[in-house]
Amino acid sequence: MAPPPPCRLPRSLPPWLLLLLSVALLGSQARAEPAAGSAVPAQSRPCVDCHAFEFMQRALQDLRKTAYSLDSRTETLLLQAERRALCACWPAGR
Repeated sequence: MAPPPPCRLPRSLPPWLLLLLSVALLGSQARAEPAAGSAVPAQSRPCVDCHAFEFMQRALQDLRKTAYSLDSRTETLLLQAERRALCACWPAGR
C-alpha cells in the first residue's frame, strides 16, 4: 500500500471559501458592535414613561387652568349681558 500524500495547503483558497469567511467575519463584527442609533437596554436609559407621564400631568394642569379661566371669563360676560338687559328694561327717569 502506498503512503498517503503529504498534507499541503493550497496556494490560493477557492473564491467561495473566501466569500464564506468574509461573510462570517462581517457577521460577527455586526453582532459585537451595535450600530449607532440602536436600542439601548432599559437598565441604562432614563425612565421615558416617567418623563412622558410628568409631561402629561403638566399639560393637564395647564388645560385645567385654561378651562377655569375660560369658564370664569364666560361667567363674567354672561353676568354683564344680564345686567345690561336688566338695565335696558328699567326706564331711565325713574
